[in-house]
Amino acid sequence: MMNHFMILAVLLPLRTCHTAYSQQGSLIFPVTYFNISKDLALQRLLVEWDVDKSAHDAELAMSFEIQVHRADEATVWTDFHNVTLDKSGKPLHWIWDSDLPLECMSHSVRIRSKAEASKIWSRWSPWETVLGLDASDSYGPKIFPEEKVIEEGFGITLCCIGRKGQIIKEFFLDSDVHYFNKTNRQVGLLTVKNVTVRGASRHVSVYCKEPCSEEPCYAHALFFVGRPPDTPSNFSCQTRNMTTVTCTWSQGRDTYLYGRHSSKHTLFEEFSQNLVPCTVTCSEQSSQCSCSWDIGQQRIYNITLTVVNALGRKTATEAFDVTHRIYPLPPFQLWEECTDTEIKLHWNHQNKGIELFCQTEVLQSNGKAELYNGTAQLHHTSITLGGLQPYTKYTARVRCGAAKNFWRWSEWSKTQTIRTKEAAPSGKVDIWREITPVLRGRNVTLFWKQEPGFRANGRSISYEITWEKVEDRSKPECISLSSAYNSTRIFIDNHPYRITIMAKNNVNYSLPSILIIPGATGIEKMLNGSELKEEKVNGTEDGILISWEPRLMYDSYVIDWCNFLMSQHCDLQWERFGPNTSSALIKSAAFVPGVRYNFRVYGSAANRASLLEKKTGYLKEQPPEFCTEVKNIELSNHAVTLFWDPCPTNKTDRGFLRGYHIYVSPVQEDCNLKGSKKHVHSDGSVLCKYTIENPEERRYTVKHLTSNTKYKLAVVAYTGGGEFPELNFTYIDTPFDSDVMYLLVLLVIVPSLIVAICVWKMKWVKECCCPVIPSPNKSKVLSFKEFKIGSEKVLKISDCTPDTLAVDNKVEAQKLHLQSLMSSTPTEDKTDIHNSSWDYHNENEKRNFTSTPTPQTHTWFENLAYSSHLAVESDPYQLPETLETSKAEVSAVLYQPQYYLSILNDDAPSSPREAAGRKTNLRYISQTEMHCSGRRH
Repeated sequence: MMNHFMILAVLLPLRTCHTAYSQQGSLIFPVTYFNISKDLALQRLLVEWDVDKSAHDAELAMSFEIQVHRADEATVWTDFHNVTLDKSGKPLHWIWDSDLPLECMSHSVRIRSKAEASKIWSRWSPWETVLGLDASDSYGPKIFPEEKVIEEGFGITLCCIGRKGQIIKEFFLDSDVHYFNKTNRQVGLLTVKNVTVRGASRHVSVYCKEPCSEEPCYAHALFFVGRPPDTPSNFSCQTRNMTTVTCTWSQGRDTYLYGRHSSKHTLFEEFSQNLVPCTVTCSEQSSQCSCSWDIGQQRIYNITLTVVNALGRKTATEAFDVTHRIYPLPPFQLWEECTDTEIKLHWNHQNKGIELFCQTEVLQSNGKAELYNGTAQLHHTSITLGGLQPYTKYTARVRCGAAKNFWRWSEWSKTQTIRTKEAAPSGKVDIWREITPVLRGRNVTLFWKQEPGFRANGRSISYEITWEKVEDRSKPECISLSSAYNSTRIFIDNHPYRITIMAKNNVNYSLPSILIIPGATGIEKMLNGSELKEEKVNGTEDGILISWEPRLMYDSYVIDWCNFLMSQHCDLQWERFGPNTSSALIKSAAFVPGVRYNFRVYGSAANRASLLEKKTGYLKEQPPEFCTEVKNIELSNHAVTLFWDPCPTNKTDRGFLRGYHIYVSPVQEDCNLKGSKKHVHSDGSVLCKYTIENPEERRYTVKHLTSNTKYKLAVVAYTGGGEFPELNFTYIDTPFDSDVMYLLVLLVIVPSLIVAICVWKMKWVKECCCPVIPSPNKSKVLSFKEFKIGSEKVLKISDCTPDTLAVDNKVEAQKLHLQSLMSSTPTEDKTDIHNSSWDYHNENEKRNFTSTPTPQTHTWFENLAYSSHLAVESDPYQLPETLETSKAEVSAVLYQPQYYLSILNDDAPSSPREAAGRKTNLRYISQTEMHCSGRRH
């Protein structure tokens, strides 16, 4: 609910307030007059009241508390109204805007007052009531408000009053707008919030129904949803002929209100304080509005534009001098006068008495526009356009503006199409040739094209070609061809010739272009380019780059090539370059990737051309077709050599052959060979890649292979554009490595065989190498109680048959040796004592049998039944030196232990000490304690 306050009393300055308070500070000034009325059109309550005259006289500052109560509702609206009274004694006023139609319910108002300086309020006045329609006095139920314009996004409350004795059963909308309602009583209420415009319908229908079903039981009403007007934009006023002023503006957004609810536009002139006498017209499509009126004698205006509808009002202003707002009408009736390079354009206009400045736009056939500005003119309306091309179509149009106080250009006039007259062709024709030697002369194919600066300057042109001998100046030959031709073939003999070409139209000839063909003797060398090496050139995204070695003798260079080399008509093209040029980027729309183009570079001097260099290249190289297949293979355990044939020319003409790629991989796993690069194939497998950069190579050896393994190999050619995408694999099996077998035999089989034999013949080996000899120390049969030296037992010689006897005493050893010789064969007498199978040492040895341990020399007697040796050494358990015996003696000596025993017995010791010494020096050494690895005889 919105509360609006309107104070109708005149407020005067507070002058005697404090005096009044001091005199009457405790007095109360109740309301003496109180009246309430309603404005149904605006749905307002008008409240009027007054207080005692003494309060006016005292010009008191007073506060008033006002309350509004609506019947059948507990809600009370309260507002405070502060005012300073004046001596005029006029009543006070207050306005309350109701959100509910006043017809729907009775409204009551009461008021009380107090001086602002006081804290005591007066008593409340009695409730003053404005009655609503408690019952409909019409033929049926009634809806209020009957018609309403609502701003989009806001809400509304409606009521429906039933006839006397009837209640409202239904109260609803025909829209999908959300609403709340209260029914089943005499007055039904319906509230809609946030109303929006949806679809084409700009209004909402409301229906009300009583419980009965007859026609009088229904009621219907409409409310409209719209927007307040926007502030007018682009508001301006101007004149076209100094007799009428027209103002235009844009009205902004659609208000959705039409008919009698649509926005109303008025123009008010501030200087004259009069409404402008014009009719406003607005376009629904463009939202543009305009209004025109006659100027009269007034030249300066200040216009206020007001736009108003049921939801609001907006204004815009414009002040202007009419003489500064001239917007001329466009020129009309254009005509021209022209030559080959100029056009004089004329027109008419309707702006009489206005000095105009005009501008002409000339549009060429290529779309380029050029503006020509004329001079200020009052009556003369023409302009001269110069610097034009002969026989060229132009399109012209004109616009004008005020020469003084320029405001804006007029609209463009209608366009006028004009063609200038013909003139002689300008520029020259560029000519080139291709020479083919034939019988008794040469065929010369001539090609020509218009130079960049060439212009035909006429309706149609033809080409006139003349050729004559250089030397004798014979009668020239001539042919004429239409503009449809750009080449021809002529026959000349072997003399030098001068060829001339000119373009011709209906007016005259162009400048001639001359080409000198040397004589046949000189041309042969020129045509023979086989000794020139063809150089490879590179292509770019834009073309093919050609460079050459410049020569000082030439005044220009020419490069020619065929756009379609394989076609019967190769479409020969050429370009000329200045003497200071040594490279050029050749561009052609016919260039395509994967096609080789051949270029020839000529030097030209005095219209004579000489071949200098040959070039060949691609705009972009492409991969070759499949052309490489493995023809032969040489295998070894760890390497394979591949052989292949060269690629045919027609298979590699999509790019320069750069070399070959070799792909190798085991079939069952990824490849990882030394010296190769990894390559991931399209199937995801990892291959080893080798690159051969020599396109002439026909073989390659892949090393570091694994024997007895299956491999797949492929050879593919590549160019600057890549390689053929599919690989044709050849499969091989590397042979088994025999060296590995030999090593396996040596390291595994042979040792295993030896071990098996040893295990099988262990007993025999043991008996041969190390026979088992009983050890006295381990014997349980023998008794060794008599003697002990340390922990060793001493065996009696008479108790067993020894295999070796060691005698430490030198004399005893000699006796023992002599006895042995005596029992030997006669041939043994000749045996040298130094070659016998025994020996002795320690000549200075003292026969002392003390217990002091001294190094001793033992004498060993071999028991020949065991094929052992008789030796003398410093250690009783080892034989570091073997004495040689004579072949006959050693083999003849027999083991006769009784002789040894008798010798020992004959030399019985004379004392117990000697006997103990002998026993000590005669020791038994078991053969098992000797090295089995000793040599046997």
